[in-house]
Amino acid sequence: MAKAISQYFKRVFEDYQVLVMINPGDWTGIELIVHPDGKIEKTEIEADEDIFEDLEADEFTACSPLEFQLTLAKV
Repeated sequence: MAKAISQYFKRVFEDYQVLVMINPGDWTGIELIVHPDGKIEKTEIEADEDIFEDLEADEFTACSPLEFQLTLAKV
């Protein structure tokens, strides 16, 4: 069985940003919320097959795995 490649998204709000990693193989992922003071909240998430449509509807855009991983490393 081939391993699914995770996909990465982000959205920048007025004073914070949200980065999301989704593994489409099992619909798990990680959400990172970066606050203006630099604090980063990490949340494990479980999604479903509608997650990509939900992210698009919420105006998330694709981001690079490197950007996500560099932010995650700060947690």
